Amino acid sequence: MAATIALLFGMLVLISGCGSARRTEPIAGPMPVVGVGLAEGKKLFMRNCDQCHPRGEAGLGPALNNKPLPAFLMKFQVRQGLGAMPAFSNEDISEQDLDHIISYLQALRHHQ
Repeated sequence: MAATIALLFGMLVLISGCGSARRTEPIAGPMPVVGVGLAEGKKLFMRNCDQCHPRGEAGLGPALNNKPLPAFLMKFQVRQGLGAMPAFSNEDISEQDLDHIISYLQALRHHQ
């Protein structure tokens, strides 16, 4: 178990170094938030994540909208909390809410 966590953490560190954190001026303009899942994901992101990752960019925490992390690694990061990031349990963010947040982040990443 510890080896798996160490491997996942190592992959997260390697992947997180890719890309630029500057995303304030998207080429494609503002992302349209269509559909209940994306709208809910944006609302949940703003409530739970935006204070450290403003608009998905670097702030207190690293940028999220330019990291090509798969959904399972993003979920692992949220649930385990590594480094300065706190862990968020199912009581903090339900599994369905986390799925909405991940969908919103993936849409934001692909829109840029």
